Amino acid sequence: MSDALEHSIEVARTARYYTLGPTHGFPRELWFVCHGFGQLAGRFIRHFAPIDDGTRLIVAPEALNRYYIDSIPERRKQASPRVGATWMTSEFRDAEMHDYVRYLDVLAADIRHQLSGASPRVVVLGFSQGTATVCRWLAKSGMRADQLVLWAGQIPPELDLPHWGDALDGAEITLVVGDQDEYSTPKILAAEAERLSTAGLAYALQHFSGGHVLDAGALEALASSFTGK
Repeated sequence: MSDALEHSIEVARTARYYTLGPTHGFPRELWFVCHGFGQLAGRFIRHFAPIDDGTRLIVAPEALNRYYIDSIPERRKQASPRVGATWMTSEFRDAEMHDYVRYLDVLAADIRHQLSGASPRVVVLGFSQGTATVCRWLAKSGMRADQLVLWAGQIPPELDLPHWGDALDGAEITLVVGDQDEYSTPKILAAEAERLSTAGLAYALQHFSGGHVLDAGALEALASSFTGK
């Protein structure tokens, strides 16, 4: 008996995203914010309410892969079982990355079309698993950001950082981490900083008191630091 052969085809998907702020007109800033593993965009974007001042359009795309978070016995006890989303897993990895890069490119083009005539400052933020997502997006597409924020996550190990730095085309990099984050420990942060320094990439580092979360105070401080640039 012969071995099974793997095949693939491209299909259309319907993607969901959420926004805060003016979707038309001339916002001062345009933020693309990518959630972490197990989150949904509709909940994730609520964390950005403190910086929704009418001058920013904040766009939160949702990963294409959703799943039930709890086990079947636990779900049977719940009226509304908890659902999360993930950008990718190790299974069919390259295709997953290709798909979400293309998805984010299409979304960004659509948003830009809605803002025709405007030239907002572009901020791309990834949280946790979303940091790898936005890093790959900027590496593999023509999308250009003015600010790249990597919050509680790391740059994917497969990226060649000097080449990636060229693709960033001058985007300023900010690492944000809580001092009690169990997933971005001081050792992990030091290794990330060393990678960037070795590649000759400048970065800013912002600490806050807290864990693996999007802290409101840290977010407001971050947004304020971009004002006027």
